Amino acid sequence: MSDTLSIKDNRTGKEYEIEIVDGNISASQLRQIKINEGDFGMMSYDPGYLNTANCTSRITDLHGSEGILRYRGYPIEQLAEKSTFLDVVYLLFNGELPNAQQSSDWEERITHHTMLHEKTKRMMGGFNYDAHPMGVFISTVAALSTFYPDAKDVNDPETRMLQACRLIGKTPTIASYAYRNSRGLPYIYPDNELSYTGNFLNMMYRMVEPRYQAHPVLERALDVLFILHADHEQNCSTSAMRNIASSKADPFVSVAGAAAALYGPSHGGANEAVLNMLREIGTKDKVADYVKRCKGGELRLMGFGHRVYKNYDPRARIVKEIADEVFEVTGRNPLIDVAMELERIALEDEYFVKRNLYPNVDFYSGLIYEAMGFPMEAFTVLFAIPRTAGWLAQWMELMDDPEFRITRPRQNYQGSGERHVPDNYRR
Repeated sequence: MSDTLSIKDNRTGKEYEIEIVDGNISASQLRQIKINEGDFGMMSYDPGYLNTANCTSRITDLHGSEGILRYRGYPIEQLAEKSTFLDVVYLLFNGELPNAQQSSDWEERITHHTMLHEKTKRMMGGFNYDAHPMGVFISTVAALSTFYPDAKDVNDPETRMLQACRLIGKTPTIASYAYRNSRGLPYIYPDNELSYTGNFLNMMYRMVEPRYQAHPVLERALDVLFILHADHEQNCSTSAMRNIASSKADPFVSVAGAAAALYGPSHGGANEAVLNMLREIGTKDKVADYVKRCKGGELRLMGFGHRVYKNYDPRARIVKEIADEVFEVTGRNPLIDVAMELERIALEDEYFVKRNLYPNVDFYSGLIYEAMGFPMEAFTVLFAIPRTAGWLAQWMELMDDPEFRITRPRQNYQGSGERHVPDNYRR
């Protein structure tokens, strides 16, 4: 059996053979299907890209129907248990996990780039105290492009890796400075003797103590959460990253654009929405009534279901375990009882099971962030820091893609035909 798709155009009676490669057809092959030679040709129409592959990638393997997520072939469960975030970044960038020496060298290379130029600090100080941390983050990342003009040489692999390391090193510093600025607190310089997440917590929370040392359970919890959020295939922000990068924009403005996509509440605001929902429910005894109202279409159940996963989000299981460990240190948030009761009812209710509405990664993560002292407005920034690794891995992959093209989608135009401006227009 040949790997082709036979298509008959009933408008003309013509038949076409479309080649199937890796289970896909090339949309450009549809162009040959036309009514006459002056016709542009057939296009596929796919609002929201529900069934369109925009690239070939070797980074993240996601099987939503089976609840499987792998980075470079490694199951997310194993990476969360055995690896560190910086080792996962190395994996995303280089395709393999580092050995002990490579891991040590890599950590040193990243920490070499944690400092921000003093002028960047002054620029960030110009934002109002109530400026949203994500807006500050996006603006500052974009501004870094002006500090590193060499970043525009996107065709050089060594230059690309240098900028990627700069961004991985500096994003926690930017995030912490945005938080400190909103609180009227002095900026804390990076402490490169600490781990990646330990240093971030230091820059966030250090006050007058000579040195800040985060609780190891909280430090590790944040590291695992960063691993879980490092990449997630061709989502909205990653697609934005590739679209922007297709013009050969430098990585700083490309990451800023991807972060802007993440800033939208439909993408990066899910854990905040979950926390608001749990607060609205208030107590465990009110969960059943809330679920009833959701089933009636009056309310929406937040933190359940996913555009891709039609099974239990594998990251959600890991986050739930982390929550228990974090609450042992910080004290138990009473909303966890509401969350667990909500999960129990939803997983047993045929209404939700039939619709594949299982808890996703955002369901418990907001409770963890809040327990660790992060304000709700910082949640999306906590998403952006690790996702920068995935964005950059996708950016570097695109730059080496032999099928590299500048993005230029087509449209299904249904507007007016040719019209003429009246002679008496504006008279």
